[in-house]
Amino acid sequence: MQQPNTSNYPEELRWLNELRWNEDGLVPAIAQDVSTGKVLMMAWMNEESLRCTFDEGCAVYWSRSRQALWRKGESSGNTQLIKSLRLDCDGDTLLLEVEQLGGIACHTGREHCFYRKFIDGEWQTVEQIVRDPKEIYG
Repeated sequence: MQQPNTSNYPEELRWLNELRWNEDGLVPAIAQDVSTGKVLMMAWMNEESLRCTFDEGCAVYWSRSRQALWRKGESSGNTQLIKSLRLDCDGDTLLLEVEQLGGIACHTGREHCFYRKFIDGEWQTVEQIVRDPKEIYG
């Protein structure tokens, strides 16, 4: 994947110039529940996914494994409505403040992806499954 060619952006997309894309043309995007402040997940965005997110008002990520756009909730119904976009001080990480529809952000059927906690020298599951992923994804 190449770096975006920011010199050709139309005026209404000049804000994309502020982002510092990595060598793969991606930026990490952290999704945070706008009402609770809970961090839900981290995913990657490329220029196209960020533009789609902006245009559609719902989170669209870049799947590195599939090499394709990934509209959050497309198969599960657990969509993330964008309430605000924030850019960190270095310009290399996005924070998406979202309304998480369906109450599940993680493909494991949990509220968020950070369900394991380091306790007494090991990773322990501290968050329970809200809904069986087999029911969600088949």
